[in-house]
Amino acid sequence: MIVDVVIPAYNESSAVASVIGAIDKTLVRRIVLVDNHSDDDTGAVALAAGAVVLREERRGYGSACLCGLAYLAADPPDVVVFLDADFSDYPDDLPQLLEPIRSGAARMVIGARVKGLRESGSMMPQQLFGNWLATRLIRLFFGSRFTDLGPFRAITWEALQALQMRDRDYGWTVEMQIKAAKQRLPFAEVPVRYRRRIGVSKVSGTLRGTVMAGYKILFTLFRHGWIR
Repeated sequence: MIVDVVIPAYNESSAVASVIGAIDKTLVRRIVLVDNHSDDDTGAVALAAGAVVLREERRGYGSACLCGLAYLAADPPDVVVFLDADFSDYPDDLPQLLEPIRSGAARMVIGARVKGLRESGSMMPQQLFGNWLATRLIRLFFGSRFTDLGPFRAITWEALQALQMRDRDYGWTVEMQIKAAKQRLPFAEVPVRYRRRIGVSKVSGTLRGTVMAGYKILFTLFRHGWIR
């Protein structure tokens, strides 16, 4: 099974080397870091750590992910793994994340940041509430029982292409799960560890980021909820 990793990154020079270094290179073919118009040397640090580095000038989580996928399209993997660049995820949980796809039980796997494995203070109250609300609205609209919008996730290339991802900002993760639910894509959630990130979050760490992310997630949910 050929696995490539896509890491969107904006001003994460203090964390990216740790993230890349913690990925088991025997499990993945390529690590693609998308430097999302950083002001620091994120790209240079990632390149020195062994990643393929792309530059996406339009800021936005979804923009960075789409840039990475466009690069992979020339020689696509069997599975794409998405991983944050702030070292809050544990890359060494990758085998557990891939196992439901490897066994044929799922085509998309979400790393669920469950309470027992989540470091205290690693998720802000607004993040916890946002996850709770979004996953329950997905259940209400589409019947799929997700518990998290966790960024650490894996999906087959074929399934990802069928989802026709479009969102360029904060709605990327929820768009993927909504479209997967609408298409009845077989999915699984596996418990993964989660720790306090290195540095300050650009989303939950600021009022503006929190408000914009919340708005975009709800907008995406209701838009897809009305379009059947």
